[in-house]
Order: sequence, then structure tokens, then C-alpha cells
Amino acid sequence: MNRIVVVGDALIDELRDDNGVREFVGGAALNVAVGLTRLGVPATLLAMVGDDEPGSHIRSYLGDYGVELIETPSPLGTARAVSTRSGGGEPEYVFNAASQQRRIRFGERERAAMADAALVVVSCFAFDDTAQTDELADAISSAGASLAIDPNPRSGMMRDSEEFVRGFERLAAGAALVKVGEDDAALLYGETLDALRARLVDLGVGAVLATQGAFGATIEAGELVVTHPISNLPGRIVDTMGAGDAAFAAAVAALAGGAPSSEEEWAAVLASAMDVAAATCRFEGALLRTAASLESLDLDRIGT
Repeated sequence: MNRIVVVGDALIDELRDDNGVREFVGGAALNVAVGLTRLGVPATLLAMVGDDEPGSHIRSYLGDYGVELIETPSPLGTARAVSTRSGGGEPEYVFNAASQQRRIRFGERERAAMADAALVVVSCFAFDDTAQTDELADAISSAGASLAIDPNPRSGMMRDSEEFVRGFERLAAGAALVKVGEDDAALLYGETLDALRARLVDLGVGAVLATQGAFGATIEAGELVVTHPISNLPGRIVDTMGAGDAAFAAAVAALAGGAPSSEEEWAAVLASAMDVAAATCRFEGALLRTAASLESLDLDRIGT
């Protein structure tokens, strides 16, 4: 199967809660790239990584899962996201300077990888950096590859939300697949997910994957609209981090073999995406899991 190139963030997720502090290799783009390889699709990640110990962990992790890394050196060290979780409230995120000033170069090696790719995937990119977005758009145009995007905006990483929307929509117009969620619609547009889905369809997006958390997801592709509830898998939900990335990776993997053309095919894609999202939620961390990973396990110990 042809290789997919993923462009975006790679960082350390630091989780703090009543049980202490844990660190995971993460970042939305990294999660998607690793998820693709776990689904049998070769992947290359273009990301910024620091020349430090956390960066070494990222490189080792990607090597373990067979993801090729083409890295941009980070003068501020490796990006880090600190998530503080207490009680039943929503997590609070703090991003370090490297996260806030993320920059990916698009030189000869990066452009060659994109030109050879079956699909270019962009997730959690700094669309509010106009110069960087221009370089990405030019690289994608030169490569002539199909495009899938998950804007994955983070308020602690954005500097200009209006510019972020302009950059995102510039690349989303005509993309093969765009994934958005309720948080994206609220943060970027101050509107409902249904309204954002309609906006993206009007932009000419081939297929829109709209995720709604506990209410499942919808794919709208041309005149076809399919919905699917969250998958009912054994075990309790341990951590929702990475569920959206897992669903996106599953949808991207399906597109790697050619875009579905019927309602039944899109329904199968969405069902698979919901399965991996639900399985991923049964473990702590954002590593993509499949329903098969829940077999022969002591489900009471998952995530401990």
C-alpha cells in the first residue's frame, strides 16, 4: 500500500490528576501516523522535534511503530502539553513555548515525501502562521496529492483564531476528507457542528467526518449522509484522549485504498472508525487500539 504523509504536531502529553503524573508520547498528527501503521498503512510524519531527552523518546516511539520521521529541529526544545484533570470537570491544558511557536519546514526531503504519497494528512497545524501555511499549500500543490485535514485547534496554541480559520479553509477547499468536532465548531466559528459541516460541504470538501463524542459521528460525502453511534465494546471507558485521532486514522486508512462510492461503503468506514475510537478509550493514552486488542484481557485492569 502506498505511504501516507502526515503533517503536524509531535509532543509529550503530561497528564496530572489525583493519581499522580504520567507522560505519554503524543500529538494529534503523531497519533494519526502511528495509528495508520497499526492499521497496516505505511506512514511518514513531518513534525518539529527538539534535540533533547523528550525528543529522543518521540523518535524511539515512532521507530517502535515503524513510522518514518522527517523532523524539523526545534530551537525551543520538544513541544509539551500539560493536562490537569480533577474531579469530573474538563481537563485544563497548558502548552509550552515550543508548542505555541511550532514551525515545520518544507524542504526538498519533505516535498519529495509528499510527492510520493498516496495521501497527505494535516492535523493540528499552525494555520494562523500565514507564511507557514503558504509553504504547506505550495508543497501540497506541487505534490499533487489528495488531502485530508483535521484542524484540531487548541486555544492555548493559537495566536489568531480568525487567521487560523482563513488558513484552514484555504486548504480545506477541495480536500478529500475533513474531520471536525463540536469543540472545533465552537472554538473556531462559535456555531453548531451541523452548521460547520454544511459550511465545509459548500467549500467543496469531498467528505466531512463530524464527531460528536458520546453521540457518535456522521459522514457527509456529496449527497450521502451516514451516521453511527459510539460502538458498544466490553470494558469501561478509561480515557477519551486520542479517540478522535483514532477515528480520523481509520477513515484516512480507508481512503488510502480509494474513496468509497456508496452509502454502504461509507457506513463501513464510519463503523470501523467508531470501533477503533471506542477501543482506544478503553486504555489510558492516545495509542490507537482495535476491538481485537480487548480480547483475552483482564478488563478490570485496563488503564491501571
